[in-house]
Amino acid sequence: MQVCIHRGSKEIGGSCVEVVSDCGKRIVLDLGLPLDAESNDKMYLPNIPGLDGSDNSLLAVLISHPHLDHFGLLGHISGNIPVIMGKDARNILIKAAPFQRGDWTVPALGLNFKSETPFELGPFKITPYLIDHSGYDAYSLLIEADGKRLFYSGDFRMHGRKAKLTEKLMAHPPEKIDILLLEGSTLGRLENHETFPTETEIEEQLATVFAETTGLTLVHTSAQNIDRVVSIFRACKRTGKTLVIDLYTAVVLEATGNKNIPQSDWPEIALYIPENQRIQIKQNQWFNLLKRHLKNRIFIGNLKSISNSSVLLFRPLHIHDLENADLLKNAFYIYSQWEGYWDKEENEYFRDWIDKHKIPKISIHTSGHASPADLKRFAEALAPVRIVPIHTFMPEKYQELFNNVELNADGVYWEV
Repeated sequence: MQVCIHRGSKEIGGSCVEVVSDCGKRIVLDLGLPLDAESNDKMYLPNIPGLDGSDNSLLAVLISHPHLDHFGLLGHISGNIPVIMGKDARNILIKAAPFQRGDWTVPALGLNFKSETPFELGPFKITPYLIDHSGYDAYSLLIEADGKRLFYSGDFRMHGRKAKLTEKLMAHPPEKIDILLLEGSTLGRLENHETFPTETEIEEQLATVFAETTGLTLVHTSAQNIDRVVSIFRACKRTGKTLVIDLYTAVVLEATGNKNIPQSDWPEIALYIPENQRIQIKQNQWFNLLKRHLKNRIFIGNLKSISNSSVLLFRPLHIHDLENADLLKNAFYIYSQWEGYWDKEENEYFRDWIDKHKIPKISIHTSGHASPADLKRFAEALAPVRIVPIHTFMPEKYQELFNNVELNADGVYWEV
Protein backbone atom coordinates (compact mmCIF):
# COMPACT_ATOMS: atom_id res chain seq x y z
CA MET A 1 0.00 0.00 0.00
CA GLN A 2 1.28 3.43 -0.96
CA VAL A 3 0.29 6.84 0.36
CA CYS A 4 0.65 10.36 -1.01
CA ILE A 5 -0.17 13.46 1.03
CA HIS A 6 -1.18 15.83 -1.74
CA ARG A 7 -1.71 18.71 0.69
CA GLY A 8 -1.23 18.92 4.43
CA SER A 9 2.30 17.74 5.28
CA LYS A 10 3.25 21.29 6.30
CA GLU A 11 -0.06 23.11 6.11
CA ILE A 12 -3.29 23.37 8.08
CA GLY A 13 -6.31 23.15 5.76
CA GLY A 14 -6.77 21.80 2.29
CA SER A 15 -6.16 18.26 3.55
CA CYS A 16 -5.95 15.57 0.89
CA VAL A 17 -4.42 12.09 1.02
CA GLU A 18 -4.37 9.44 -1.71
CA VAL A 19 -4.07 5.77 -0.75
CA VAL A 20 -3.06 3.26 -3.45
CA SER A 21 -3.33 -0.52 -3.13
CA ASP A 22 -0.84 -2.92 -4.67
CA CYS A 23 -3.40 -3.75 -7.37
CA GLY A 24 -3.64 -0.08 -8.37
CA LYS A 25 -7.05 0.73 -6.88
CA ARG A 26 -7.17 4.08 -5.08
CA ILE A 27 -9.16 6.07 -2.54
CA VAL A 28 -8.85 9.71 -1.50
CA LEU A 29 -9.14 10.85 2.12
CA ASP A 30 -10.54 14.40 2.24
CA LEU A 31 -10.50 16.96 -0.54
CA GLY A 32 -10.25 20.26 1.27
CA LEU A 33 -10.07 23.87 0.23
CA PRO A 34 -6.86 25.55 1.51
CA LEU A 35 -7.45 28.10 4.26
CA ASP A 36 -5.55 30.75 2.28
CA ALA A 37 -7.50 30.16 -0.97
CA GLU A 38 -8.85 33.41 -2.39
CA SER A 39 -11.87 31.61 -3.84
CA ASN A 40 -13.20 28.10 -4.28
CA ASP A 41 -11.47 27.60 -7.61
CA LYS A 42 -10.64 24.45 -9.57
CA MET A 43 -7.01 25.57 -9.63
CA TYR A 44 -6.65 24.29 -6.05
CA LEU A 45 -7.48 20.69 -6.98
CA PRO A 46 -4.55 18.36 -6.25
CA ASN A 47 -2.97 16.47 -9.12
CA ILE A 48 -4.80 13.17 -8.64
CA PRO A 49 -5.64 11.10 -11.74
CA GLY A 50 -9.31 10.42 -12.28
CA LEU A 51 -10.95 13.30 -10.42
CA ASP A 52 -12.75 14.04 -13.68
CA GLY A 53 -14.30 10.55 -13.58
CA SER A 54 -12.10 9.19 -16.36
CA ASP A 55 -10.23 6.56 -14.32
CA ASN A 56 -12.18 3.79 -12.61
CA SER A 57 -9.20 2.88 -10.43
CA LEU A 58 -10.33 5.79 -8.23
CA LEU A 59 -13.00 4.10 -6.12
CA ALA A 60 -14.25 6.92 -3.88
CA VAL A 61 -13.51 10.09 -1.94
CA LEU A 62 -13.90 9.73 1.84
CA ILE A 63 -14.66 12.91 3.81
CA SER A 64 -13.73 12.82 7.49
CA HIS A 65 -15.97 15.74 8.54
CA PRO A 66 -17.94 18.69 7.13
CA HIS A 67 -15.40 21.53 7.33
CA LEU A 68 -14.46 23.38 4.14
CA ASP A 69 -10.77 22.64 4.57
CA HIS A 70 -11.65 18.94 4.31
CA PHE A 71 -14.48 18.82 1.74
CA GLY A 72 -14.46 22.19 -0.04
CA LEU A 73 -13.16 21.05 -3.45
CA LEU A 74 -15.75 18.32 -4.01
CA GLY A 75 -17.67 20.60 -6.36
CA HIS A 76 -14.84 20.40 -8.91
CA ILE A 77 -14.78 16.62 -9.34
CA SER A 78 -17.01 14.29 -11.33
CA GLY A 79 -20.38 13.56 -9.75
CA ASN A 80 -19.84 9.94 -10.74
CA ILE A 81 -17.19 9.48 -8.04
CA PRO A 82 -18.86 8.22 -4.86
CA VAL A 83 -18.42 10.43 -1.80
CA ILE A 84 -18.44 8.56 1.52
CA MET A 85 -19.01 10.46 4.77
CA GLY A 86 -21.19 10.60 7.85
CA LYS A 87 -24.95 10.60 7.23
CA ASP A 88 -25.60 13.65 9.42
CA ALA A 89 -22.60 15.51 8.00
CA ARG A 90 -23.91 14.90 4.49
CA ASN A 91 -27.37 16.14 5.47
CA ILE A 92 -25.94 19.32 7.01
CA LEU A 93 -24.03 20.14 3.81
CA ILE A 94 -27.10 19.51 1.66
CA LYS A 95 -29.43 21.60 3.84
CA ALA A 96 -26.91 24.42 4.27
CA ALA A 97 -26.11 24.72 0.55
CA PRO A 98 -29.00 27.04 -0.50
CA PHE A 99 -27.99 29.63 2.11
CA GLN A 100 -24.35 29.86 1.03
CA ARG A 101 -22.81 32.34 -1.36
CA GLY A 102 -21.56 30.99 -4.67
CA ASP A 103 -21.66 27.31 -5.58
CA TRP A 104 -21.63 25.50 -2.25
CA THR A 105 -20.49 21.92 -2.54
CA VAL A 106 -23.19 19.26 -2.31
CA PRO A 107 -21.54 15.83 -2.01
CA ALA A 108 -22.28 13.13 -4.57
CA LEU A 109 -24.11 10.03 -3.39
CA GLY A 110 -22.14 7.32 -1.64
CA LEU A 111 -22.07 5.15 1.44
CA ASN A 112 -22.54 6.68 4.89
CA PHE A 113 -20.13 5.96 7.72
CA LYS A 114 -21.39 4.01 10.69
CA SER A 115 -19.02 4.19 13.62
CA GLU A 116 -16.95 1.06 14.24
CA THR A 117 -18.71 -0.76 11.41
CA PRO A 118 -16.17 -1.79 8.76
CA PHE A 119 -16.99 -1.90 5.06
CA GLU A 120 -15.09 -3.02 1.99
CA LEU A 121 -14.24 -0.92 -1.02
CA GLY A 122 -12.38 -2.98 -3.61
CA PRO A 123 -9.17 -4.16 -1.90
CA PHE A 124 -9.67 -1.76 1.02
CA LYS A 125 -11.28 -2.49 4.35
CA ILE A 126 -12.32 0.75 6.05
CA THR A 127 -13.46 1.22 9.64
CA PRO A 128 -14.73 4.68 10.69
CA TYR A 129 -14.58 5.87 14.31
CA LEU A 130 -16.86 8.70 15.43
CA ILE A 131 -14.70 11.19 17.29
CA ASP A 132 -14.80 14.47 19.20
CA HIS A 133 -14.32 17.57 17.04
CA SER A 134 -15.90 20.99 16.54
CA GLY A 135 -17.21 19.74 13.19
CA TYR A 136 -20.34 17.65 13.65
CA ASP A 137 -20.30 13.95 12.73
CA ALA A 138 -16.49 13.73 12.45
CA TYR A 139 -14.57 10.48 11.97
CA SER A 140 -11.12 8.97 12.19
CA LEU A 141 -10.53 6.22 9.63
CA LEU A 142 -8.71 2.88 9.75
CA ILE A 143 -7.64 1.84 6.25
CA GLU A 144 -6.49 -1.76 5.66
CA ALA A 145 -5.07 -3.23 2.44
CA ASP A 146 -2.26 -5.52 1.34
CA GLY A 147 -1.62 -6.64 4.93
CA LYS A 148 -0.96 -3.05 6.10
CA ARG A 149 -2.94 -0.80 8.45
CA LEU A 150 -3.09 2.99 8.14
CA PHE A 151 -4.94 5.11 10.71
CA TYR A 152 -6.01 8.60 9.61
CA SER A 153 -6.81 10.70 12.67
CA GLY A 154 -8.74 13.38 10.80
CA ASP A 155 -9.33 16.41 13.05
CA PHE A 156 -10.07 15.56 16.67
CA ARG A 157 -9.89 16.74 20.26
CA MET A 158 -10.56 15.55 23.82
CA HIS A 159 -12.10 18.64 25.43
CA GLY A 160 -15.42 18.96 23.57
CA ARG A 161 -18.89 17.68 24.39
CA LYS A 162 -18.11 14.35 22.72
CA ALA A 163 -14.79 13.77 24.47
CA LYS A 164 -15.98 10.31 25.55
CA LEU A 165 -15.81 9.21 21.91
CA THR A 166 -12.09 9.93 21.70
CA GLU A 167 -11.51 8.39 25.10
CA LYS A 168 -13.42 5.27 24.02
CA LEU A 169 -11.22 4.90 20.93
CA MET A 170 -8.09 5.29 23.06
CA ALA A 171 -9.34 2.73 25.58
CA HIS A 172 -10.05 0.18 22.84
CA PRO A 173 -7.76 1.12 19.93
CA PRO A 174 -7.30 -0.92 16.76
CA GLU A 175 -4.20 -3.06 16.98
CA LYS A 176 -1.02 -3.24 14.93
CA ILE A 177 -1.14 0.19 13.28
CA ASP A 178 1.69 0.58 10.79
CA ILE A 179 1.16 4.29 10.08
CA LEU A 180 -0.65 6.93 12.12
CA LEU A 181 -1.40 9.99 10.00
CA LEU A 182 -1.73 12.40 12.90
CA GLU A 183 -3.09 15.93 12.73
CA GLY A 184 -1.06 18.55 14.59
CA SER A 185 -2.99 21.81 14.23
CA THR A 186 -2.02 23.07 17.69
CA LEU A 187 1.72 22.48 17.46
CA GLY A 188 3.43 25.86 17.57
CA ARG A 189 0.29 27.50 18.98
CA LEU A 190 0.46 25.95 22.44
CA GLU A 191 3.39 24.93 24.59
CA ASN A 192 3.63 21.17 24.89
CA HIS A 193 2.33 21.22 28.48
CA GLU A 194 -0.59 23.62 27.87
CA THR A 195 -4.24 22.61 27.38
CA PHE A 196 -7.42 24.20 26.06
CA PRO A 197 -10.58 25.11 27.98
CA THR A 198 -13.24 22.44 27.80
CA GLU A 199 -16.57 23.15 26.15
CA THR A 200 -18.10 23.04 29.65
CA GLU A 201 -15.70 25.79 30.75
CA ILE A 202 -16.72 27.81 27.68
CA GLU A 203 -20.33 27.46 28.85
CA GLU A 204 -19.33 28.85 32.26
CA GLN A 205 -17.60 31.86 30.69
CA LEU A 206 -20.59 32.56 28.46
CA ALA A 207 -23.03 32.35 31.37
CA THR A 208 -20.95 34.89 33.33
CA VAL A 209 -21.07 37.42 30.48
CA PHE A 210 -24.77 36.79 29.78
CA ALA A 211 -25.63 37.47 33.43
CA GLU A 212 -23.74 40.76 33.43
CA THR A 213 -24.95 42.15 30.08
CA THR A 214 -27.81 44.67 30.28
CA GLY A 215 -28.45 44.93 26.55
CA LEU A 216 -28.58 42.47 23.68
CA THR A 217 -25.77 39.91 23.74
CA LEU A 218 -24.31 39.07 20.33
CA VAL A 219 -22.43 35.76 20.04
CA HIS A 220 -20.57 35.41 16.76
CA THR A 221 -19.98 31.75 16.02
CA SER A 222 -20.61 29.20 13.29
CA ALA A 223 -24.06 27.62 13.33
CA GLN A 224 -22.32 24.42 12.23
CA ASN A 225 -20.26 24.34 15.43
CA ILE A 226 -22.99 22.35 17.14
CA ASP A 227 -21.06 21.92 20.39
CA ARG A 228 -20.77 25.69 20.69
CA VAL A 229 -24.45 26.25 19.94
CA VAL A 230 -25.25 23.78 22.73
CA SER A 231 -22.91 25.66 25.10
CA ILE A 232 -24.59 28.96 24.23
CA PHE A 233 -28.04 27.46 24.73
CA ARG A 234 -27.11 25.95 28.10
CA ALA A 235 -25.63 29.27 29.23
CA CYS A 236 -28.87 30.98 28.18
CA LYS A 237 -30.94 28.56 30.26
CA ARG A 238 -28.73 29.13 33.29
CA THR A 239 -29.20 32.91 33.04
CA GLY A 240 -32.86 33.01 32.02
CA LYS A 241 -32.09 34.31 28.54
CA THR A 242 -33.78 33.48 25.24
CA LEU A 243 -31.54 32.25 22.43
CA VAL A 244 -32.45 33.97 19.14
CA ILE A 245 -31.51 32.18 15.92
CA ASP A 246 -32.11 32.76 12.20
CA LEU A 247 -33.56 30.36 9.63
CA TYR A 248 -30.16 29.11 8.49
CA THR A 249 -29.25 28.09 12.03
CA ALA A 250 -32.66 26.45 12.49
CA VAL A 251 -32.12 24.41 9.32
CA VAL A 252 -28.61 23.31 10.36
CA LEU A 253 -29.79 22.23 13.80
CA GLU A 254 -32.66 20.28 12.25
CA ALA A 255 -30.28 18.65 9.75
CA THR A 256 -28.32 16.97 12.55
CA GLY A 257 -31.30 14.67 13.07
CA ASN A 258 -30.55 14.82 16.80
CA LYS A 259 -33.58 15.76 18.89
CA ASN A 260 -31.36 16.29 21.93
CA ILE A 261 -29.78 19.30 20.21
CA PRO A 262 -31.65 22.65 20.51
CA GLN A 263 -34.33 23.10 17.86
CA SER A 264 -36.35 26.09 16.66
CA ASP A 265 -39.54 24.87 18.35
CA TRP A 266 -37.99 24.63 21.84
CA PRO A 267 -39.64 27.15 24.21
CA GLU A 268 -36.31 28.76 25.18
CA ILE A 269 -35.54 29.60 21.53
CA ALA A 270 -36.89 32.35 19.27
CA LEU A 271 -36.61 32.62 15.49
CA TYR A 272 -35.82 36.03 14.02
CA ILE A 273 -35.51 36.39 10.23
CA PRO A 274 -33.18 39.28 9.30
CA GLU A 275 -34.21 41.40 6.36
CA ASN A 276 -31.56 40.00 3.99
CA GLN A 277 -32.79 36.49 4.77
CA ARG A 278 -36.42 37.51 4.25
CA ILE A 279 -35.48 38.65 0.75
CA GLN A 280 -33.71 35.33 0.17
CA ILE A 281 -36.80 33.41 1.30
CA LYS A 282 -39.06 35.37 -1.06
CA GLN A 283 -36.71 35.08 -4.03
CA ASN A 284 -36.31 31.33 -3.60
CA GLN A 285 -39.89 30.71 -2.44
CA TRP A 286 -38.78 28.88 0.69
CA PHE A 287 -42.20 29.29 2.26
CA ASN A 288 -42.62 25.61 3.18
CA LEU A 289 -39.17 25.63 4.74
CA LEU A 290 -40.03 28.70 6.79
CA LYS A 291 -43.38 27.19 7.82
CA ARG A 292 -41.59 24.29 9.53
CA HIS A 293 -39.82 26.72 11.87
CA LEU A 294 -42.52 29.34 12.50
CA LYS A 295 -43.63 28.26 15.97
CA ASN A 296 -41.40 30.68 17.91
CA ARG A 297 -40.93 33.39 15.29
CA ILE A 298 -40.47 36.95 16.48
CA PHE A 299 -40.11 40.26 14.60
CA ILE A 300 -37.80 43.20 15.12
CA GLY A 301 -40.20 44.92 17.53
CA ASN A 302 -40.37 41.78 19.66
CA LEU A 303 -36.60 41.50 19.65
CA LYS A 304 -36.27 45.11 20.80
CA SER A 305 -38.68 44.57 23.66
CA ILE A 306 -36.77 41.50 24.92
CA SER A 307 -33.25 42.59 24.00
CA ASN A 308 -32.00 42.75 27.60
CA SER A 309 -33.05 39.12 28.16
CA SER A 310 -31.89 37.73 24.80
CA VAL A 311 -28.76 36.31 23.22
CA LEU A 312 -28.54 36.58 19.44
CA LEU A 313 -26.58 33.96 17.55
CA PHE A 314 -25.03 36.71 15.49
CA ARG A 315 -24.12 36.76 11.81
CA PRO A 316 -22.96 39.82 9.85
CA LEU A 317 -26.27 39.85 7.95
CA HIS A 318 -27.86 41.11 11.22
CA ILE A 319 -25.90 44.38 11.10
CA HIS A 320 -28.42 46.63 9.32
CA ASP A 321 -31.41 45.26 11.23
CA LEU A 322 -29.72 45.99 14.56
CA GLU A 323 -28.72 49.49 13.47
CA ASN A 324 -32.14 50.39 12.08
CA ALA A 325 -33.93 49.18 15.21
CA ASP A 326 -31.50 50.95 17.55
CA LEU A 327 -30.66 47.68 19.25
CA LEU A 328 -27.00 48.37 19.94
CA LYS A 329 -27.32 50.38 23.16
CA ASN A 330 -25.65 48.38 25.95
CA ALA A 331 -25.04 45.54 23.47
CA PHE A 332 -22.12 43.20 24.13
CA TYR A 333 -20.25 41.26 21.46
CA ILE A 334 -18.67 37.83 22.02
CA TYR A 335 -16.39 36.45 19.33
CA SER A 336 -16.48 32.65 19.50
CA GLN A 337 -14.40 31.47 16.55
CA TRP A 338 -10.74 30.99 15.66
CA GLU A 339 -8.93 34.33 15.97
CA GLY A 340 -7.30 33.80 12.58
CA TYR A 341 -10.64 34.53 10.90
CA TRP A 342 -11.02 37.79 12.82
CA ASP A 343 -7.87 39.25 11.30
CA LYS A 344 -8.77 38.47 7.69
CA GLU A 345 -9.08 41.42 5.32
CA GLU A 346 -12.64 40.44 4.39
CA ASN A 347 -13.69 41.16 8.00
CA GLU A 348 -12.30 44.71 8.04
CA TYR A 349 -15.77 46.19 7.44
CA PHE A 350 -17.16 44.24 10.33
CA ARG A 351 -14.30 45.21 12.69
CA ASP A 352 -14.90 48.86 11.77
CA TRP A 353 -18.61 48.41 12.56
CA ILE A 354 -17.83 47.14 16.05
CA ASP A 355 -15.52 50.13 16.64
CA LYS A 356 -17.99 52.62 15.17
CA HIS A 357 -20.70 51.64 17.62
CA LYS A 358 -18.27 51.21 20.53
CA ILE A 359 -19.58 47.72 21.24
CA PRO A 360 -17.48 45.97 23.90
CA LYS A 361 -15.84 42.80 22.56
CA ILE A 362 -14.52 39.70 24.23
CA SER A 363 -13.30 36.39 22.81
CA ILE A 364 -14.63 33.18 24.33
CA HIS A 365 -13.49 30.17 22.36
CA THR A 366 -11.73 26.84 22.52
CA SER A 367 -10.00 24.89 19.80
CA GLY A 368 -11.51 22.12 17.72
CA HIS A 369 -8.14 20.34 17.86
CA ALA A 370 -6.21 18.30 20.39
CA SER A 371 -3.55 19.94 22.53
CA PRO A 372 0.05 18.67 22.21
CA ALA A 373 -0.34 16.69 25.44
CA ASP A 374 -3.51 15.05 24.13
CA LEU A 375 -1.83 14.27 20.81
CA LYS A 376 0.83 12.45 22.79
CA ARG A 377 -1.80 10.49 24.74
CA PHE A 378 -3.59 9.59 21.53
CA ALA A 379 -0.42 8.33 19.83
CA GLU A 380 0.60 6.33 22.88
CA ALA A 381 -2.80 4.62 22.94
CA LEU A 382 -2.69 3.65 19.25
CA ALA A 383 1.00 2.66 19.44
CA PRO A 384 1.79 2.91 15.68
CA VAL A 385 5.06 1.77 14.16
CA ARG A 386 5.44 5.21 12.53
CA ILE A 387 3.77 8.61 12.94
CA VAL A 388 3.45 10.84 9.87
CA PRO A 389 2.54 14.52 10.39
CA ILE A 390 -0.45 16.07 8.60
CA HIS A 391 -2.65 19.15 9.00
CA THR A 392 0.13 21.13 10.68
CA PHE A 393 2.38 24.12 10.05
CA MET A 394 4.99 22.62 12.36
CA PRO A 395 5.89 19.05 11.29
CA GLU A 396 9.31 19.46 12.92
CA LYS A 397 7.60 19.84 16.32
CA TYR A 398 6.45 16.21 16.23
CA GLN A 399 9.95 15.04 17.12
CA GLU A 400 9.63 16.86 20.46
CA LEU A 401 6.67 14.61 21.33
CA PHE A 402 7.31 11.32 19.55
CA ASN A 403 10.36 9.18 18.79
CA ASN A 404 8.94 7.39 15.71
CA VAL A 405 8.24 10.28 13.36
CA GLU A 406 8.57 10.02 9.60
CA LEU A 407 8.29 13.24 7.58
CA ASN A 408 6.80 12.91 4.10
CA ALA A 409 6.49 15.90 1.78
CA ASP A 410 3.44 16.81 -0.28
CA GLY A 411 3.20 15.08 -3.65
CA VAL A 412 5.52 12.19 -2.81
CA TYR A 413 4.33 8.56 -2.81
CA TRP A 414 5.69 6.38 -0.03
CA GLU A 415 5.24 2.83 1.24
CA VAL A 416 3.26 1.98 4.35
